[in-house]
Amino acid sequence: MAEQIPERIPNPDLDQLVRQINREAAADEKPEPEPDLAATPAPAFTAVSPSGASGAAAPLAGQLLDRPVQARVEEGEALDRFLVEMIQQRASDLLLIAGMAPVFRIDGRLVRTDSAAVDGDELARMFRPHLGGRSRRDLDERGSSDFPLRLSPGRELDQGSGPSWRFRVNLHRQGGQLAAAIRALPLEIPTLASLNLPPAFAELVRPSRGLVLVCGPTGSGKSSTLAALVGELNRTRSCHILTIEDPVEYEHRPGRAVIEHVEVGRDARSFPEALRAALRQDPDVLLVGEMRDLETVATALTAAETGHLVLSTLHTNDAAQAVNRVVDVFPPGQQTQIRQQLALALHAIVLQQLVPRADGRGRVPAVELLLATYPVRNHIRSDHLQKLYNEISLGKRHGMISLEQSLAQLVREGKIDREEAQVRASHPDELEALLRG
Repeated sequence: MAEQIPERIPNPDLDQLVRQINREAAADEKPEPEPDLAATPAPAFTAVSPSGASGAAAPLAGQLLDRPVQARVEEGEALDRFLVEMIQQRASDLLLIAGMAPVFRIDGRLVRTDSAAVDGDELARMFRPHLGGRSRRDLDERGSSDFPLRLSPGRELDQGSGPSWRFRVNLHRQGGQLAAAIRALPLEIPTLASLNLPPAFAELVRPSRGLVLVCGPTGSGKSSTLAALVGELNRTRSCHILTIEDPVEYEHRPGRAVIEHVEVGRDARSFPEALRAALRQDPDVLLVGEMRDLETVATALTAAETGHLVLSTLHTNDAAQAVNRVVDVFPPGQQTQIRQQLALALHAIVLQQLVPRADGRGRVPAVELLLATYPVRNHIRSDHLQKLYNEISLGKRHGMISLEQSLAQLVREGKIDREEAQVRASHPDELEALLRG
């Protein structure tokens, strides 16, 4: 069981801290001199932020502004220590909230550390070196800022001179104070087998065109599944793959495919602008980190219709919700047309959840797969989405699988407990019938 999280301890008002950050940043616009490496011992590990440079990009200064800015900190600095412990504990997330001890998420469960509570001033000091101009403006104006961090390997990690660890940071306000949610981004590209996904998922990227949506709640492994699908393409097909993410979560090395990574906020101002530009860059495959708004959805549908394979994610719990989410971003007068367009463009909808293993060693995915057969397309066109589940249940010969079938299989294999399966089933009666059979 996850430990109970303690009540927050009141701290000074955040606005004062934000103004202090902005004043110091404005007074410190000129480049700092290079440190004397001979006179100053290098730290064992260093946090690196690509957004540490000014947020205003000049055309001829792109390389300078995109180059990571290295923040030299004394060994044992708090943020680095937390990141090192996060890696050593194999935590997926780290929560830093003023007035609380740091909290890790390990195998989906919250675990409080033994460290002392952090306060707002300490959080401001931790993240001040990593806030570029755009990040400062977002925090000041919107109350939230997203940016990447890197942690160079050192002796504490037993990594030698290996690749840097990467993190996605959301720095935000809560209760008038600072807080941060940090997600560890994996170093290695997963495979379908390493994620315990069905081998048949490789067929999802065989077509040259169409829309593949990977759905599920936050933290259900959607990005990992997309990365495994891109890895499958990279091993098997000569094509041009362009990923658009905020930030880039997996860095693929070219194999048979040519792969480009576009990071929103660094390489493009927004998802819609990046996606529109991508259509003029000769891609065969587009990975869109998330279908967030009308323009992104409309452009992705058009791309899928016009000869591109488009991979993306949605935060939904079943196939019908995924279709509704796509359609509902449009005004009512356009929704009939969008159903027609989605019915034509869709190739597959994948739903997944991560379920704790029966042996307590991590989690395993339970999945649902809907393929766009002729009846499925008809149900989408006519807005009879309640019939999609029946198509999944009857579509085993086409390779479809329902969430209940996946959960039942995991129970029979001893990978998850029956009680866990029952909690996650969308149709508990169907699950019970499958387990009895």
